[in-house]
Amino acid sequence: MRKTSLFVALLLVFALSAVAFADPLLVYSSVDEENARDILTAFTKATGIEVRFVHLSSGPALARLEAERDNPKADIWMGAPSENHVLAKERGLTQPYFSPNAAALDKKFVDSEGYWTSFYMNPMGVAMNTAWASKAGVQAPESWYDLLKPEFAKEIQMPTPQSSGTGYNLVASLILAWGEEEAFSFMRELNKNIQTYTQSGTAPSQAVAIGEAGIGIQFTPAFLKYMDEGYPLKLIFPKEGVGYEAPAISIVKGAPNLKDAQALVDWLISLEAQNLFGELKTFFFPIHPEAVAGEGLPSFKEIPLIEYDAIWAGANRQEIVDKWIDEVLRGQ
Repeated sequence: MRKTSLFVALLLVFALSAVAFADPLLVYSSVDEENARDILTAFTKATGIEVRFVHLSSGPALARLEAERDNPKADIWMGAPSENHVLAKERGLTQPYFSPNAAALDKKFVDSEGYWTSFYMNPMGVAMNTAWASKAGVQAPESWYDLLKPEFAKEIQMPTPQSSGTGYNLVASLILAWGEEEAFSFMRELNKNIQTYTQSGTAPSQAVAIGEAGIGIQFTPAFLKYMDEGYPLKLIFPKEGVGYEAPAISIVKGAPNLKDAQALVDWLISLEAQNLFGELKTFFFPIHPEAVAGEGLPSFKEIPLIEYDAIWAGANRQEIVDKWIDEVLRGQ
């Protein structure tokens, strides 16, 4: 009897030790670091689940998941436009999960087989440093084609579609809106005015905010954040229309902490979390139909949106990026 009691006690000690020393939920985050930290801290506060995250742009995140496919380290990939999660699904890097909270969302925000779920959306935008513009005597662009004017020579920063989901979204959106021939003709001309193609999707916002570049192109949250902090920026939505992102969350295939990963998906698309996006000043547009958008966000009704096909964009990514490298970057 005493031996049995001792055995049970030892099992209990080992079980408690295993819980105490369990690895926290590991998230590969393609959301900018500040917003990722705030969102995941709120998740821990709401659920008690400890989280660690590594910030990676969409290209490096996919590469890391590929390299670790036989021995997964991460539980979740959070952020990056949904077409990147389409690629992860096609490559067998993620696993399906239908969150009960997904029923409230528009079907375009949820993969039909459950492999990814979008949790916010943002339009593409162009921001101009108004202090630079005043000094240079230039007018704010109203059209994508205005960016080809000589006064913007070597003053434009945008993310490269090679590593950035933001950069690829811009290229794919223009193709969807204009057709491949016109879109690539425009991008070849735009290349002449590009100061640099950034590796990160959010880098142009900082450069244009502090005046290192006159114009930045990327998704709007960081622009809106800098404007809220008083930087001299003007946000423009070119009249021909802009694409948008619907960043998603996927559970990694073989995730070590599956239940906690599912809990993060559930929480992110809950009304509670969606309302927090405004309170945390993420400048993200919530996708829950009952959520309240934060202060400072422009009305979606005022933004000329290009209808974006994430499935098509994900399926054609490699071909389009290769063509962009050859015809735009290398000028062949």
